[in-house]
Amino acid sequence: MEKTPAPKLQPIFTHRKDGLPDMGDIGSEMEKIKIQNLSAFYSRFKALNDINLNIFANKITAIIGPSGCGKSTLLRAINRMNDLVPKYHAEGEIQLDGENILDPRTDIVDIRRKIGMVFQRPNPFSMSIFDNVAYGPRLYGIGRASVLSDIVEYCLKQSALWDEVKDKLNRSGMAISGGQQQRLCIARALAVQPEVILMDEPASALDPISTLKIEDLMQDLKKDYAIVIVTHNMQQAARVSDYTAFMMIDDRRAGTLVEYGATTQIFTNPHNRQTEEYVTGRFG
Repeated sequence: MEKTPAPKLQPIFTHRKDGLPDMGDIGSEMEKIKIQNLSAFYSRFKALNDINLNIFANKITAIIGPSGCGKSTLLRAINRMNDLVPKYHAEGEIQLDGENILDPRTDIVDIRRKIGMVFQRPNPFSMSIFDNVAYGPRLYGIGRASVLSDIVEYCLKQSALWDEVKDKLNRSGMAISGGQQQRLCIARALAVQPEVILMDEPASALDPISTLKIEDLMQDLKKDYAIVIVTHNMQQAARVSDYTAFMMIDDRRAGTLVEYGATTQIFTNPHNRQTEEYVTGRFG
């Protein structure tokens, strides 16, 4: 996909001299997020048990495992969305660029800007395509029409949607196809300049053609972002990800990390018997 120069955004983006993040010169194995001894609880129920996992910049990390093993809980812990659930709490550390985001002093709003989220089902706002993308920048104080137009165009191009909607930006975001809605939601997430993108089953509600577009889009986006995807689709995990984390439920009914490594290794030469049985379809 042809790159368009990133617009210079203001005022909250002034700490970035060149607008949207450009990680192109960063080494392929740069650690973006480090999860250490993470356990998560819903009241007294332990949902995650002692998770240790590294997420790298410019890479796609897939989280796989059977239903109920804590994949979505882990994903939502990374940007503290679980904090919205009553009686939820977490122990351990989640470091973003070396800063522990579980520290009580952390600015949660800023964390959720840096770590964007795309959900299983497309959830565009009931407003125009333009306003869907411009919503976040406006929330952060950007009101100048020309700047907003640049942001909207840039993010729609990044999400491979611009050519399909450039002549109907005033149309409702809910009036386009499901696949287009999901790419619109990705554009909306990109508009506040995240550094990490979390995707929870982003193509499970889409047809095969739309799924392929989302997968192609992920490959393009990883040039600029760290991406974490939860998926039940083994073929999808094998196609799109660079690293794969396999989770299971332990004997205490908590989600635990069984194996983590390069996707090629996980799918062709796993070290753990449970991993081999799961990726080959013998259970799960």
